[in-house]
Amino acid sequence: MSEKKQDRPWIMRTYAGHTTAEDTNKLFKTNLSKGQTGLSVAFDLPTQTGYDSDHVLASGEVGKVGVPISNLSDMEKLFHDIPLDKMNTSMTINSTAAWLLALYCGVATKNNIDLNLLQGTTQNDLLKEYLSRGTYIFPPKESIKIISDMIIFCYKNIPKWNPTNICSYHLQEAGATPVQELAFALCNAICILDSVKESGQIPEDDFQKVVGRISFFVNAGIRFIEELCKMRAFTEMWEEICTDRYGVKDPKYKRFRYGVQVNSLGLTAQQPENNVARIIIEMLAVTLSKSSRARAIQLPGWNEALGLPRPWDQQWSLRFQQILAFETDLLEYEDLFEGSKVIDDKVKNLKKEAYEEIKKIDDMGGAAVALENGYMKEALVASLSRRSKDIEDGIKKVVGVNCYTETENSELGANEAIHKIDEATVTKKIESLINFKKNRDNKKVSDSLEKLKESVVNSQNIMDATIECVINGVTTGEWAEKLREVFGEYRPPTGTSISTGLDDDEINKVRSKVSNVSEKLGRPIKILIGKPGLDGHSNGAEQIAVRARDVGMEVIYHGIRLTPDEIVSTIEQENVDLVGLSILSGSHLSIVPKIMNMIKERGFGNTPLIVGGIIPDEDHIVLKDNGVKAVYTPKDYSLNQIMTDFASLVEKNI
Repeated sequence: MSEKKQDRPWIMRTYAGHTTAEDTNKLFKTNLSKGQTGLSVAFDLPTQTGYDSDHVLASGEVGKVGVPISNLSDMEKLFHDIPLDKMNTSMTINSTAAWLLALYCGVATKNNIDLNLLQGTTQNDLLKEYLSRGTYIFPPKESIKIISDMIIFCYKNIPKWNPTNICSYHLQEAGATPVQELAFALCNAICILDSVKESGQIPEDDFQKVVGRISFFVNAGIRFIEELCKMRAFTEMWEEICTDRYGVKDPKYKRFRYGVQVNSLGLTAQQPENNVARIIIEMLAVTLSKSSRARAIQLPGWNEALGLPRPWDQQWSLRFQQILAFETDLLEYEDLFEGSKVIDDKVKNLKKEAYEEIKKIDDMGGAAVALENGYMKEALVASLSRRSKDIEDGIKKVVGVNCYTETENSELGANEAIHKIDEATVTKKIESLINFKKNRDNKKVSDSLEKLKESVVNSQNIMDATIECVINGVTTGEWAEKLREVFGEYRPPTGTSISTGLDDDEINKVRSKVSNVSEKLGRPIKILIGKPGLDGHSNGAEQIAVRARDVGMEVIYHGIRLTPDEIVSTIEQENVDLVGLSILSGSHLSIVPKIMNMIKERGFGNTPLIVGGIIPDEDHIVLKDNGVKAVYTPKDYSLNQIMTDFASLVEKNI
């Protein structure tokens, strides 16, 4: 009996990036030897936001959430002895995507690899950065121009590369419903493609090739059936948009090509071993349906709610994929859900509602306008507020968090299963960069940067000038700073001015507490929510700000990427009663003591300061020894309790 022919499995990746390029290269090679079939690069926050490792804003952030890449030498070390002509590389990079792609091309050229052979993806979706992840630099119009330049460059020089990867993953992390995820992501793709088309630089007959290189990066949540239907809706809607809006005729250019990272928002610090089941179920949502199966999948580590997973944890997640692909018979069959009335009806309803939302955004003037006027951001903040309240009230069950909380001690050693950053290695990296800047040809650097500026001022494609910068020793921070000189920096709407309209016994108790303390003060409690450093994960801070306003506090929230001096100056100017710092990058032990010292030096040492983020238990003691009054982690999901704590801390300080 002959075996059934199997479909080719999806590209299997793990999201990886450690403190140095050399360490990350070793990890890449280890993972490839274990059967991983593609690479997914995690860059640190300075690299993502256009700063060198020696910049003041990079302090405490270097190598924390990925690999620092400052120049061509770093990129060469990152991909040393990895055959780029045979590799499919995904780079999660947005505001500096043009720079990182140029570095990748530089490595290929130095290794005599034809750019035509390069395959992979730069995420390069700045529009979602304004809504969720927060690694933007420039205003929307200028960011769209850079993305368009990259698309046109890749069309001419790297035809197998996906120059932009429309990312709905972070939209779901920011609270998007399936309908919002569909609509907002597709609107972002339309915005980018319209910009490229309007440039007139792509022959009309070839435009379908450009459309065919647009890929997507999607989130798969725990609502298994709904997520499966969402993927089918994405597939059908993209084909319809390609046909109806852009006149694409070739079926291969209408395929919804997407990669997946399953939902990290739903991973819990409580009973983290349960995350294994969540990850596997979410993986099934993007693999079971052949007609909408993911092209590439990366799975988080079971312990990612606690910190950076170790290589063993990443290996475990890779094995989940391999068992499904190679031990089961999944890939031997046609679509398992074809003809299902349940699935068809759900897909139909999702599409109907998503098209209605797309029309609403189109009528506003498109995605860029809906970003700048705050519409999409406010919608996401409101959705996440509803989700948070449902968990808080027990309406949405999360096992180990708000139900079935009784537990045995984990035999997996959850608290120990976290990759630690070697600060000595970070120091060595910074010193190496400083020496590099001293010993290069700075005349070539200066000339290259001026050519980059000229290309921007003259509305030329920036990619050729960017590649010249790469060759002549320009660094990540210098490239971005030159563009900052021309474009400026952008601060989008925070979306926190909304009112959720919450009204129940529990929240009214909190309002009463806040009101009583405000009466003692003679005015409303005034709090500052600060996002110091380069961490752009603002969802938690935004939810705190919204709930605080809902219970009667006056809230000051200026968004992300604030320096310690900016935060302390705001404390002084606004005379706040409490300061809340949100830090999820792991840099809390570097940033918080600096801010505490500055507060004391300026005479505001009595102002209660609290910290929230992904903070290991042992660091709680260190922070409190530095004067922090309370520490909150994802385990503290009750916003009402946090608001009560805020009011009590202020009351003690009256």
